[in-house]
Amino acid sequence: MKKIDMDIPLKSVTLKGSLVIPEKAKGIVVFSNGSGSNRANSRTKFLAELLQKCNIGTLVFDLLTEEEELVYENKYNIDLLVSRLIETTEWLMQKKSIKDLPIGYLGSNTGAAAAMRAAAYFGKVIKAVVSRGGRPDMVINTLNQISAPTLLIVGGIDVPIIGMNKMAFDELQSIKEMKIIPRATQLFKEPGKLQEAAEMAITWFNRHFSKKEQLSY
Repeated sequence: MKKIDMDIPLKSVTLKGSLVIPEKAKGIVVFSNGSGSNRANSRTKFLAELLQKCNIGTLVFDLLTEEEELVYENKYNIDLLVSRLIETTEWLMQKKSIKDLPIGYLGSNTGAAAAMRAAAYFGKVIKAVVSRGGRPDMVINTLNQISAPTLLIVGGIDVPIIGMNKMAFDELQSIKEMKIIPRATQLFKEPGKLQEAAEMAITWFNRHFSKKEQLSY
């Protein structure tokens, strides 16, 4: 299993990313991190490594350049984040190394909103979506267009986000589940809580990356 740091050339900008494809990969998860979180973030690295150990490939990249990160408004510019995620996914699908691997999204905060809208854009190309402490309510009008099985994971202490996710959950028409992790905040910084969220995400991706799930489409 080899980690490859690379440039991702898009139409108007080049983004930085890291791609890992295990030898017996079941699929690949594209990370869509929200405001204040990039590929160097310790929580992101932890989640990516756990996925990789379970033979799930990962593409971790920064939705914004270093210069764009300095502009606060960019972090909440959902249209911009979505366009970057769509372009990056299209770039990934052209790489021979992923062959016919199923693709999923793992989003957090505003990045989860971007993942939802991108999943709606790609339709059945995206096989599973997981939102971890995300803001799917920010794209509430798009949620009923998602066909990918979608899992919402929320911290039990994060009361406002629970309400926002419940509202989003009601709008989803695809296979869906919502999990609340007790005594956890939005970032799942509490001991063992990020591990719990990771295990839920891995179970979800394994289930919907399976051959049976692929054939059902």
